[in-house]
Amino acid sequence: MLVAVLRLVDAPHLCCYSLSLGLFWVDQQRNQQIRLLKVGGEVAFRTMSVRESFNPETYELDKSFRLTRFTELKGTGCKVPQDVLQKLLESLQENHFQEDEQFLGAVMPRLGIGMDTCVIPLRHGGLSLVQTTDYIYPIVDDPYMMGRIACANVLSDLYAMGVTECDNMLMLLGISNKMTDRERDKVMPLIIQGFKDAAEEAGTSVTGGQTVLNPWIVLGGVATTVCQPNEFIMPDNAVPGDVLVLTKPLGTQVAVAVHQWLDIPEKWNKIKLVVTQEDVELAYQEAMMNMARLNRTAAGLMHTFNAHAATDITGFGILGHAQNLAKQQRNEVSFVIHNLPVLAKMAAVSKACGNMFGLMHGTCPETSGGLLICLPREQAARFCAEIKSPKYGEGHQAWIIGIVEKGNRTARIIDKPRIIEVAPQVATQNVNPTPGATS
Repeated sequence: MLVAVLRLVDAPHLCCYSLSLGLFWVDQQRNQQIRLLKVGGEVAFRTMSVRESFNPETYELDKSFRLTRFTELKGTGCKVPQDVLQKLLESLQENHFQEDEQFLGAVMPRLGIGMDTCVIPLRHGGLSLVQTTDYIYPIVDDPYMMGRIACANVLSDLYAMGVTECDNMLMLLGISNKMTDRERDKVMPLIIQGFKDAAEEAGTSVTGGQTVLNPWIVLGGVATTVCQPNEFIMPDNAVPGDVLVLTKPLGTQVAVAVHQWLDIPEKWNKIKLVVTQEDVELAYQEAMMNMARLNRTAAGLMHTFNAHAATDITGFGILGHAQNLAKQQRNEVSFVIHNLPVLAKMAAVSKACGNMFGLMHGTCPETSGGLLICLPREQAARFCAEIKSPKYGEGHQAWIIGIVEKGNRTARIIDKPRIIEVAPQVATQNVNPTPGATS
C-alpha cells in the first residue's frame, strides 16, 4: 500500500510526491488552484466535447477490443441489494444523529454508515473530516473517459454533501489479468490520465493509491477533505413543502447497454424498430459526457439556495437512493417523484425491452449520476436557472422532479410519472460510429 501525504495547511511552495503512477509536482498554493479551476472547468468540458471516439486501432489494438468485456457484472449485478447491505453493516452502524462533539459551544455533527460520506469531527477544534470511497467496473469502452467517470463517481459523494473542495485523492486500480501486455500498456495509462485530469479539474491531486491484478478491471478511489462546519450540508433537514431537484438525466445504464448491443445482432434486432443507430450513438456519447461531468457546480449552488439535504444517484437507481435519503431525515417526511428526466429515446428502448432495465420504476442503476437535492420551494426554480448559466461551462441542466410532503420517511414514484425527454447536447458531427457496429 502506498502512503499518501495529506497537508492540512496551505504552503506557498511546491511539494514532490512519489508513487507508482510516477513522480510529479503538486502546487500547494490552493488559492491558485481554485482560480485556475474556474477558468479550466469550462475548457475541460469543451475538450471532452470535441474528443474523437476511442478507436482501438489507433492504439495498435485489435479493432474488436472492448474495455467493457473485462467485466462480467454491470449495473445492479455488481451491487449488493440494499436490504442485504444494511444487515451486513449493522455491526458498524452508529447512531447517525449522534452529535456528542462540541467546539466553543457549537455542536459538531457526525455522519456514519448509510449515506454518501462519513463526517467525523476531528481532534483539532472546529474541523471535520469528510471522506468517501467508491469503485466501479468499466461501463464505457473509451479508456480515457472511463478514467474521468471513475474519478467523478468518487468525488460525487463529497459533492452530495455540498463539499466543493477536495484536499486529497487516492486511486484504486485493478488491472485485469486477462489483458495482454499490449492491451495493459496501451489502455491503463489512458484510464489513469483520465482519472488524473478529472481530479485536477476538481482542484485536487492523486497522491497515492493501490494497484493490483484482478480478474476484472476495477476503477475507483478515495476522496478526502477537511472542512469547517459551514462547508458541508448534512443530508437530514428536508421539510414538508420542499421540492426535489435532479441535476443529470437518467438512463445512462440503458444507453451504454444498447450501445453494446450494436455488436450483438440478436439483441439489436429487438429494439431497432424504436431507435436508430444514430440515436444510440448520440445517447451513448451524451451518457459518457454526463457521467464524466463533475457535480461540483451543483454542490456550490446547494449553499447559495439553502439546500436541506441531498444524495447522488448511482447504483441503486433514483428510487433506491431517494428512499435511503428519506430514511435519514429528522422530520417525518416522504418524497414523491412525479417527473423522470431521461436521455432521449432511452425510455422507448426500455419499454421495448419489457422494462428489463427498471427505468420507469426508478430502479435502473446510474453511474456518476446527478444530485437529488431537497430545496425550499421558492428557491428551486432559481437553482435550475442558475445552474444553466454560461459562467459554469456547458452541459449543466436541472429539473424539478417531485415534492417533499409529511410522511413516514419513505419515497415513491407515482404510477404514471411524466417522462421528460432530454435531447442530446453532443453535436452529431462529433459522434463517430463504433468500429464494427451493425445497423
